[in-house]
Amino acid sequence: MTDGVVVEAVRRARDRRAFVALPYALHRADPNWPPLLRRDVRLLLDRRRNPFFEHGEAEYFLARRHGRVVGRIAAIRNRLHEEAHGDGAGFFGFFESEDDPRTAALLLEAAAGWLRARGLRSLRGPLSFSINDDAGLLVDGFDTPAALMMPHNPRYYSSLVEAAGLRGIRDLLVYENTAGPLPRRLADAEPVLLQRHGVRVRPFDLDRFDAEVARVQELFNRGWERNWGFVPFTDREIEHLAAQLRPVVVPRLVLFAEASGRPIGFVAALPDLNQALRANPSGRFFPGILRVLWASRRITRLRVLLLGTLPEWRGRGIDALLYKRIWDEAKALGYTWAEAGWILEDNLPMRNGLERMGFRVYKTYRVYEKAL
Repeated sequence: MTDGVVVEAVRRARDRRAFVALPYALHRADPNWPPLLRRDVRLLLDRRRNPFFEHGEAEYFLARRHGRVVGRIAAIRNRLHEEAHGDGAGFFGFFESEDDPRTAALLLEAAAGWLRARGLRSLRGPLSFSINDDAGLLVDGFDTPAALMMPHNPRYYSSLVEAAGLRGIRDLLVYENTAGPLPRRLADAEPVLLQRHGVRVRPFDLDRFDAEVARVQELFNRGWERNWGFVPFTDREIEHLAAQLRPVVVPRLVLFAEASGRPIGFVAALPDLNQALRANPSGRFFPGILRVLWASRRITRLRVLLLGTLPEWRGRGIDALLYKRIWDEAKALGYTWAEAGWILEDNLPMRNGLERMGFRVYKTYRVYEKAL
């Protein structure tokens, strides 16, 4: 206990409800914070229904001051990360706190203690639950709304984390663009690339949904495996994510590049559902879902989640081809703004490609770490 603050593990149903509810109380006045449906947050945290827990474990903690909830955190162990990297990293996520360094320090120490007891050697985050989920703490770009599947936090969070002894180890950059004209060289290059490599680009086939999702999983797991912090999607994880996203998938915004009938790259974009979720600041399913559905008819923003090719196809312009096609499709469908990212700060080929298209960095997220 420090200044009346007590941190305890979540054990009761009312504690779980408080864990879910805290961000809505802390951020309800921030128009750029995305109020996710509470039902979806509960599903994410559910150890029985979230397939992350088939290879990971987590403990949830609440901080209370004189009985009032003032912070939360999750300590996370990811065995897939341990198998892939062997670096002894444990993680924290779902971090929320009032602007009080002592509260934040106690929460982070609770997570550190849980990880230390399991033999892990560092505390890294926020990653909620893994690098394939919400990743990083927003450190620049607070004045614009968070896009779909991207976190948002107050400015003071980075100060709290740094005061507790964590240091930034990687920046994750996010780009934006409006629906202006693409550089002429991209348009001119398209027929050359198609003919030179015998490549075709096709949209996602909803009638073969499961097979298409399996292609995405294979391309992601092969194409991203050398990235910092990479962990593969398991079969159950990709199926779980695809089931959640299926209602908002637009086939013309998920494109495969194929050569000799085999997929060699893909780009996946989704309508920015956060634009509609802001119509329901409480995050409650009913009657809020009616407001969300009404607002979703006017979505003009797009989130480009992933774009990549198999390693053996890099450097041949396939990424530029996918950039152009997704941009053409987005404009034809009426989208006027797009976010692309995140991109690791040292991924210069991807960054250069986006910047050649006219994208610019407008948000930065940071992953922190400290030794245990």
